[in-house]
Amino acid sequence: MTTLDILAVGSLFRSDEGEVLEAHSTSTLVRSGDSLIVVDTSSKYMRPALKSSFRELGIFAKDVDTVVITHWHQDHIENLDMFPNAEIYAWDGPAADAKDYRVNIIDEETCICDDITLVHTPGHTMDSMSVFVDGDDRRYAIAGDAIPLEDNYRKMVPPRHNVDPALAMKSINSIAGYADVIVPGHGFPFMTK
Repeated sequence: MTTLDILAVGSLFRSDEGEVLEAHSTSTLVRSGDSLIVVDTSSKYMRPALKSSFRELGIFAKDVDTVVITHWHQDHIENLDMFPNAEIYAWDGPAADAKDYRVNIIDEETCICDDITLVHTPGHTMDSMSVFVDGDDRRYAIAGDAIPLEDNYRKMVPPRHNVDPALAMKSINSIAGYADVIVPGHGFPFMTK
């Protein structure tokens, strides 16, 4: 049985000129068999929400065995220290080498459980990845900032901050072709149909 729980709903606030003023990523818990997997740990600001969610679920952060980082921006990684016993996965890229954590660097599509696959979805950053989950009821994509906001999907526009808009759109289309539900980098999950 595979289930998803949103630990903290992220947000993104911009100035009128489009400059990011404040960003906190969504953090998701995936439970698959005996595995406890956190996708993105969010910002320090969201730490109380993470702790509260774990309490409500009856899970200890120390029992999380895997953390997946969709990319290395601060608002996605600031609570890595909450998971001292977890294996960390990230896509190969320059930022992965600079971190103070032991990280499993991957450079190809990787299954971490029978129903959970790490997929390269570049565009926002070159090392962006998404987590594809074959849930019991539907297929989920935890997209990180490959799809930062639901509007990016609904309007079919790349993330405002990207390294390659064409590549970002290719990633959005790949995610959309797979998922029934998308968990964006900053916001609530939404249905694709």
